[in-house]
Amino acid sequence: MNQKRENLLNLALETGAQERARTEDLNVGFDENTRRWELIVKYHGDLEAAVSQLSPAVAVELLIAGYAILTVPEGLVDAVTGLEQIEYLEKPKRYYYSLDIGPQDMYTGISPGDGDCFGGTARNLAGRGVLILVADSGIDWKRRDFQDSRGRTRIRYLWDQSLSPREGEKPPEGFRIGAEYDAAAIDAALQESDPQKQFMMLPSIDVSGHGTAVAGIAAGFDSRTGYRGAAPEAELLIVKLGVADALGFPRTTELMRAVAWGVNKAVSMGMPLVVNLSFGNCYGAHDGSSLIERFLDNAAEIGRTVICVGSGNEGASAGHVAGNVYAGTNVGGSINTGGIRGAAGGQRQESARPQNVRVELAVANYERNLRVQLWQNYSDEYRIFLTAPGGQQAELTAPVDGGKFTLTLEGTQILAYQGEPTPYAVAKELYLEFLPASSGADAGAGRAAYLTNGIWSFVLWPVRVVSGQFYFYLSDSAARSTGTFFYTPSPEVTLTIPSTAAKVITVGAYNEVYDSYADFSGRGYADVDRTVGVVTAGLVKPDLVAPGVGIYAPNLYGGYSEVTGTSFATPIAAGGAARLMEWGIVQGNDPFLYGEKIKAYLRAGARALRGETQTPNNRVGFGALCVANSLPD
Repeated sequence: MNQKRENLLNLALETGAQERARTEDLNVGFDENTRRWELIVKYHGDLEAAVSQLSPAVAVELLIAGYAILTVPEGLVDAVTGLEQIEYLEKPKRYYYSLDIGPQDMYTGISPGDGDCFGGTARNLAGRGVLILVADSGIDWKRRDFQDSRGRTRIRYLWDQSLSPREGEKPPEGFRIGAEYDAAAIDAALQESDPQKQFMMLPSIDVSGHGTAVAGIAAGFDSRTGYRGAAPEAELLIVKLGVADALGFPRTTELMRAVAWGVNKAVSMGMPLVVNLSFGNCYGAHDGSSLIERFLDNAAEIGRTVICVGSGNEGASAGHVAGNVYAGTNVGGSINTGGIRGAAGGQRQESARPQNVRVELAVANYERNLRVQLWQNYSDEYRIFLTAPGGQQAELTAPVDGGKFTLTLEGTQILAYQGEPTPYAVAKELYLEFLPASSGADAGAGRAAYLTNGIWSFVLWPVRVVSGQFYFYLSDSAARSTGTFFYTPSPEVTLTIPSTAAKVITVGAYNEVYDSYADFSGRGYADVDRTVGVVTAGLVKPDLVAPGVGIYAPNLYGGYSEVTGTSFATPIAAGGAARLMEWGIVQGNDPFLYGEKIKAYLRAGARALRGETQTPNNRVGFGALCVANSLPD
């Protein structure tokens, strides 16, 4: 175990390439063609000089605030880790767009720039003189929604990370991927009437439509259709995030490149900036300790910047269980080693004794892989037992004090890593990757190509307990079947990362028709006694909620569609922040209205939702976004 590397990276490096390729997470960041790893590093000193002395085969992209991305041949990872200038390394993670594709009670057709909270004085604000960075799946740059009244683009720069530069094209300075286009290049392409020639001039395409919808909600405007985004005269910085793999989801590294690029652009242009991030994932302690969370906290302090991040759609996905072995609520089960019956949930009682806890997990048919994380306080010691649906059982913590181990239960292979606290994280992690014991090619020989379906159970047997808290997380709901879930889920602390970063504005969703919390929206910190990680007791997440059900957004077919999810609540909040920055910075009413001050103003102006009797809370934070109320008298 190397303490300069995160647990997931250590496990990936200790796992063979073929086995890694069968998992959800372990191969993310590894290029099988070049045999190179893309790694996120926190560093000090002259990293470029140190790396060049080590090997010219290692590529360096410096970001901001002591962060960088290295592209490293597999055989040099250990040598790079050993460089004195490198403080910590992580591998990239795959992100998922925060859109909800399940049925809704009602599609409402909410226009993002409408409503009382965008009325009054706020109606006269439109984000003029403010940049909004949308780092997403790209944009349909030809739409009138992203042009001014004279037909000129409002996109100041477009960076498509997925393109290979052609003659005369290049990536942004300091970066190695994609091609960058300025407003002049976009306007030139807009003047071309032949679609084929237009594409040849600017070949960036939004295939999924997610980025186009997000950008339109944040800053779209078309006088012909009457469509009006939340900040309809803001200018745009667009990043089409590079395609990570066949699944098409972005990675941490692509996001970090985009944010560093956007922050530096805004500083060089002398303009305030709102960053919109409408995606996340479930891997991590959810406590602000990962490099991406720390990176965003640093980015929020550069220039005149505010960062809005969606809280994710894991609130009702049953992918999380939290509890405390001191709790008095019986949730069932005993283990054949003679343990006491289980308990989970609730807070420690003064007279309580620690009890065994059973957590049951349903695994659906045809599940090809599954990730389970258990996060706990390092002061607590448990024996942990895993029981398969047929009753076969193994102790997970017996083989090693720390590091990788592998076991097989009833045709399912489990790759496990018992992590320790690191210089950047205080929590202790048990990481489990469930895989079929054989590959799909072996299925014809009668060996399973899927996980063993049925009820799996974990039992935590307290040995030495101080806090008694524990946190289980499954793979993201987008990466598993709806039939795979915890039987006694906890909706609290279901924010996706990086919305858990302290200095971002974390945006949840509500249903504007019913004026109520949207149950899919990721919830935040309810347990004020939380002791795992660096999250301060009482920190409020989400900060607020915005409309996120049935929002009108530009689509790829020239019209508008209704979309649902925190992906689409976030750009409404981003547009609201842009309006405040116009009032404060551009109009000169408050030149310091950015960063945490924007968060404070939006929190102060948030209005109460029906049924939320006490705020702030872990569902809606300080309440519903209301720009009109957030403007000072």
